[in-house]
Amino acid sequence: MTTTKHDAKHPFLVLGGTGKTGRRVVSRLRQRGYEVRAASRNGTTRFDWSDRSTWEPALDGARAAYLVDSLLPDAGASMTEFAKLAASSGVERLVLLSHRDWVAAEGEEKLPCERAVRESGAEWTLLKPAWFAQNFDEEAFWLEQVLDGALVMSTGDGLEPFVDADDIADVAVAALTEDGHAGEAYELSGPRLLSLAQVAEEIGRATGRPLVHRAVSPAEFTAYATGQGLPADFVGLLDMLYGWIADNRFATLADGVQRALGREPRDFAAYARATAATGIWEG
Repeated sequence: MTTTKHDAKHPFLVLGGTGKTGRRVVSRLRQRGYEVRAASRNGTTRFDWSDRSTWEPALDGARAAYLVDSLLPDAGASMTEFAKLAASSGVERLVLLSHRDWVAAEGEEKLPCERAVRESGAEWTLLKPAWFAQNFDEEAFWLEQVLDGALVMSTGDGLEPFVDADDIADVAVAALTEDGHAGEAYELSGPRLLSLAQVAEEIGRATGRPLVHRAVSPAEFTAYATGQGLPADFVGLLDMLYGWIADNRFATLADGVQRALGREPRDFAAYARATAATGIWEG
């Protein structure tokens, strides 16, 4: 791909600049010498979807922006308004971290934030990842299970093509800085399908400590997760998503990393080894 010459006077806007993918995008852009405006509710550049007074200052002077979808009920309406404001403010390129097509309930429009970006008037690229490998060290609920020695999930023997957040960030930076990605919807996955039992084996091998997948029923998981203090609505969402893994709803490999970057995605085993070396799984 050809790298676009980016005017140093115009920063890259990264929403969710402290999140799993956002902070990686920020780091990569800065390493390349670009000016970056990392925006979040508590960051130096404040951005809050519910406070429209924060939108224009975040967009001021930007020519490309990284956006993150959400599960909020009004996410589609907010993204529509923001994307149009971005395009009218001079933003020429929007890259949206979206989802695979599982978010909306039956009968509802799927992924309205994607439609908002596509209809904004700016160039757009969509990123549609599988489950993040980094959930197992950057999300407290899953991290605690790793430390306790058992992944307690109602996923059965279902398979998931876990994708590394570093690969997602690499694709995002390519889409922000290079030509040739406009109009692409990149499905992003790792290079192989894994059951949660295999995930446990990979992490256990990397740490040298036993880790098992304790398969439970949805009702058993609900009791377990609520007992751990998770909110009921979040537990319900997890049970639904775990059920989809159990049903192999997305047990397919995607080629988005290969198409965007010209290389294979990072394997879960490499993620596990690198993460184990940080000591975060030592407790």
